[in-house]
Amino acid sequence: MNHKKPIYIIEHLEPKLFEWCLIEYEHISEIVGKENLWFTNIRKDSDARKLKKFGRVFKNPVMDFKLKGACILDPEAVKVLSPKDSGKFEYYIFGGILGDYPPKKRTKKELTRFLKDVDERHIGDEQMSTDNAVFSVKQIIENGKKFSDLKYQDKISVKINEFESVDLPYRYNVVKGKLLMSPKIVKYLKNKKGF
Repeated sequence: MNHKKPIYIIEHLEPKLFEWCLIEYEHISEIVGKENLWFTNIRKDSDARKLKKFGRVFKNPVMDFKLKGACILDPEAVKVLSPKDSGKFEYYIFGGILGDYPPKKRTKKELTRFLKDVDERHIGDEQMSTDNAVFSVKQIIENGKKFSDLKYQDKISVKINEFESVDLPYRYNVVKGKLLMSPKIVKYLKNKKGF
């Protein structure tokens, strides 16, 4: 049995490295460890410099790597990821996408269809933030939990001040009674003007 930790690959699919992406990518690095995280399709040197603190950075898109033993997480996939997949894959590929509501199936359009010989799995059909998707996969692959064992909350509300809150139409993991969210996202939402 292969006990080497898998590599989590974030294929950055946004036109730039938005602050929200950067916060999530940093959070992913905390979840899986810098040594187990790759960022691909990072075109700008300034973005690469920011991300080097959190994982390995590659200019090329992931399809250029022709990886063997790779699995892409796509909400449109037929099979759900299970602990049985643990020994099968060395690489788990995620689309680094800021969510659209309703979802535009961007993973399928911008990533999955370009990857040949890569298995597809899903972790439910609700849209998750990238850090929550990675956390879910880690729980299933490294900790042997079934997808059905994971606790989630859909469509959350983040309190900004006494009077206002921001609704996020995504799925978040609930860990020990708390939502899995970088404190920096809450701070970012509080500082952001105009919704």
